[in-house]
Amino acid sequence: MEDTEIVELYWNRDEQAIRETDDKYGHYCFKTAYRILFDNMDAQECVNDTWLTAWNHIPPERPVRLKYYLVKITRNIAMNLFRKNSAEKRGGTETEAALQELENVLSNNNDPEKEFLASELHRAVQVFLKKLPAKERNVFIRRYFYFETGKEIAEKYGLSENNINVILNRVRRKLRDNLLKEGYL
Repeated sequence: MEDTEIVELYWNRDEQAIRETDDKYGHYCFKTAYRILFDNMDAQECVNDTWLTAWNHIPPERPVRLKYYLVKITRNIAMNLFRKNSAEKRGGTETEAALQELENVLSNNNDPEKEFLASELHRAVQVFLKKLPAKERNVFIRRYFYFETGKEIAEKYGLSENNINVILNRVRRKLRDNLLKEGYL
């Protein structure tokens, strides 16, 4: 079923929307949550919460790209659960590693003045990413939005893991330079 038809089912408050969404995007959303949480039950709970959130937000929202709309919801739910689960203990998950890699670039040290700039910073990062060549942008997003490992990204692009790490280092450096130039750091 096409995304527009699924969204229409949500608008008509037809419960078939959930079944169609799960059939089409359930695995993708589960994989996204699992990469953050590394727990099957928690990942499945995130997916179920995603369907509930979609049901509660469509309407009034009418997502144009349903896949990305759903994965963003899943990611946010999974990140919130990750933060809750790791509040007392920090450790070597891929999520933690990815967040630490970006920490030096995007850290605001909980300074209220810098928190005020959060929405502007978000916009600046989006503009920066749009200007990158497609491969660099996709590698960056796969690492820091979907929390894929360097090995997984390398397999998708037919590159070595070292090559992916070089790309990520260069993009992080470019991002930092760009944010410095624009006065965010």
